[in-house]
Amino acid sequence: MMQKTILMLAFFWFIFISPVDAQPPKVQVKVVTCVESLVPNGVGRSRMFETDLEVNYLEFTSKQTDDKGDRNKSNRKDIRIKDYQETKLLNLYNEGGIRFQNLATNDALMMSKINDMLAQGWELFYVGAGVESKMINVSVKKALLKAGLKALMDDNSKDEENKNDPNGLFMTRYYFMKKL
Repeated sequence: MMQKTILMLAFFWFIFISPVDAQPPKVQVKVVTCVESLVPNGVGRSRMFETDLEVNYLEFTSKQTDDKGDRNKSNRKDIRIKDYQETKLLNLYNEGGIRFQNLATNDALMMSKINDMLAQGWELFYVGAGVESKMINVSVKKALLKAGLKALMDDNSKDEENKNDPNGLFMTRYYFMKKL
């Protein structure tokens, strides 16, 4: 009886406790990108993108060294992919300023996508977001003044090309992972 108990404990230890294989699990990563327009008057374009196309980045990579400083000669038309999903989102601004219904709609569309990805077994492991805009229009100026952020409105650009650029975007990347 004692031998059976020891054998059973050894068996369970071997199956459930002991490390099986130290190799990390293989995973697949997927990126979903949302670009929301900050262009005044609602004339920008806002979209959510994803692709299932697999590319090998090494085909478009060059190695730079002290001895060899050749620039990467990859052709843009060879890099550009044409197989992707595009979901239309609404612009954040209209003629009256920030459009809160559009924000709520975009949130609902993004939640739908994220929930669908989670249901498919993907795990959301990172979210990165950023804004690119030098835009200061009347509604933004009013909001900044109310918040007491006059320093953010000052545009001290030396060249006219960058001064009060009316274009901008808010981009969010959602990184998903799935074990293979």
